Amino acid sequence: MTQKDIILETQNITRYFGGLAAVDDVSIQIERNTLHAIIGPNGAGKTTLFNLISGVLKPTSGNVIYKGQDLTKLPVHRMIHMGLGRSFQITNIFPNLSAFENVRLATQSMRGDNFKILRDPSKIEGCDERSWDVLKQVGLLEKAMIPGRFLSHGDQRKLELGMILAPDPELLLLDEPTAGMAGEEVPELIDLIRTVQEEGSKTVLLVEHNMNVVMNNADYITVMNHGKVLAEGAPAEIANNQEVQTAYLGGLYEIDVVK
Repeated sequence: MTQKDIILETQNITRYFGGLAAVDDVSIQIERNTLHAIIGPNGAGKTTLFNLISGVLKPTSGNVIYKGQDLTKLPVHRMIHMGLGRSFQITNIFPNLSAFENVRLATQSMRGDNFKILRDPSKIEGCDERSWDVLKQVGLLEKAMIPGRFLSHGDQRKLELGMILAPDPELLLLDEPTAGMAGEEVPELIDLIRTVQEEGSKTVLLVEHNMNVVMNNADYITVMNHGKVLAEGAPAEIANNQEVQTAYLGGLYEIDVVK
């Protein structure tokens, strides 16, 4: 992998909470146009690392580099304007607004230098058209006028993905995208994420607890344990890594690696 292939990397990033290093000297590289997963047991530091990458937390030391630029000290809204989109473990939508209005707000927020929330979005060139295109992309066109609170949890996750996609980011940061979803809803969402990644030439970095989702869909996996990187590699490498089996999987999972 050359430097040109890397869209994002962390350089010796560390984050202390009091005397505890939740993330300890972690350096990882994310290749363009791939689906890269971060996994690990509870307390491994994966969510803290994710929050450091997305700007929600600032590191005690180290740097976050996106497309060759240091993002470490930038506020979250600046990072979004540079092409990063992020979801959260808890669905983050406007429950009283329709699916269309949710996506349109996300689209409107990226038009112009100032987000004028009282401005009529229909008068912003391309705003409505982009919103309809995104709803079609995530499979919610027929549910466009339904308030977010009345959508199923799976459709709320699709809507959140649509809100992230509205500004057309290059890098999608997805935090536990299948959390709380019924088992039958998961494959559809993962297929959607994979389609968005492949057809849109986008890069996806996700934290995910569903091991079968990770092993059967990720191109590359970083395993965290005790705040450090325990292992990195393709799904087959990770599934056969004895250290990973001992520290994380513990022999409790039967994982079928399709890739």
